[in-house]
Amino acid sequence: MRKLFIPLFLAAVLVSCGTAKNPGGAAASATSSVVKGDKAFLSAYKEITAADLKKNLYVIASDEMEGRDTGSPGQKKAGEYMINYYKALGISYPKALGSYYQKVPADFMKKRGGGNLPDSENILAFIEGSEKPEEIVVVSAHYDHVGTKNGVVYNGADDDGSGTVGVMEIAKAFQSAKKAGKGPKRSILFLHVTGEEHGLFGSEYYTDNPVFPLANTVVDLNIDMIGRDDPENRGKQYVYVIGSEMLSSELKVINEAANRNTNNLELNYKYDDPNDTQRLYYRSDHYNFAKNNVPVAFFFDGIHEDYHKPTDDVEKIDYELLKKRTQLVFATAWEIANRPARIVVDRK
Repeated sequence: MRKLFIPLFLAAVLVSCGTAKNPGGAAASATSSVVKGDKAFLSAYKEITAADLKKNLYVIASDEMEGRDTGSPGQKKAGEYMINYYKALGISYPKALGSYYQKVPADFMKKRGGGNLPDSENILAFIEGSEKPEEIVVVSAHYDHVGTKNGVVYNGADDDGSGTVGVMEIAKAFQSAKKAGKGPKRSILFLHVTGEEHGLFGSEYYTDNPVFPLANTVVDLNIDMIGRDDPENRGKQYVYVIGSEMLSSELKVINEAANRNTNNLELNYKYDDPNDTQRLYYRSDHYNFAKNNVPVAFFFDGIHEDYHKPTDDVEKIDYELLKKRTQLVFATAWEIANRPARIVVDRK
C-alpha cells in the first residue's frame, strides 16, 4: 500500500463505521442465493488453500525478487512467475491486449511524480463470461513493492505479496469452475498493477487506458495487505473493508452476505469514517476506479509493525487467515459475476 498520499479532492462522506459480524435483514439474505448451498461455488471455493497461497508467496516475496521495485529486474521476474502460473492454469489474457502485459511508460509515471522510474507493466489475466462477457468484474492487487535499500531487501510479503497471491488463487478457483462447466456469467479480469508504491501509477494508467470500457466495468475488488493483523485486532478473525457502499448500496450488502455464508469474519469499517486521518480510501488502487464511478471494495488488514520495513517477511504471514480473506473476496466476486443484474451505481 502506498505510504503517503495527499488527495486532491475533498473527503467524501462515508456513512458506515465500526464492525459488523453476521449481519441480518431481508436485504442481506436476498443476495445470497448464488453463494449459499451452491455446489459449483463450494467446489471452486475449496480450491483456495493456505498451502498454495504459501507456496506462491514464498516465491513472490523471496530475496530473488529484490523487493519488486517498479520496473526493476526483480519485479519483472515476479511478473514472469505469475504469467507462467496463469499459463499453467490455462488462463489467457484479454484478446484486445495481445499479451498478459500492459506497458506503463516511464514518461507517464514521470509526469505524475514518478521521478526516473523505468518502463513497467501491469499484468492482466482474463476469464471470459459465459452469458454477459461484455460486463467485467475486476479483482486487483499491486505486485510492486519498495525494492532494496542499502543492500537490504524489502520483501513486501504482506504489502502486497499477500494480495498478489490472493488474486492468483481466486483466478485458480474461477478457472476450476469453468473447467467443470460452471464458469462465471460475467467476465473476470485479474489485474496486477505496477507502480502503486510510487503513486498508484499502474491503476491510473489502466483506468486512463482501459482494455475494457469502464462503463462496462461492474466493480473493482481490490486486495492490498491481507496476510497479517494490526495491534488493534491482534488475534482476531477480521478484515477491514473500505469503500464498499461509497458508490453502490448493493455492494456492501453482497459482501456481507458472502461473508456470512462462508467464514463469517469480523468486517471492520473503521476506515470508512470520513474523519479518519489515515485516508486509506485514497491510498490504494481501487481509488482510480472509484473516481471513474466504478463501485469498489478494498480489503485490508491494517497498519502493522512491519509495514514498509525489511521485516515484512513470509514467515510472519498468517496463512489460514490469508486463506479466509481470499475466500471472502472470491465469494463476493462469484456473487457479483453470476447474479442476474449488475450491481447498481446509485450513490455519488
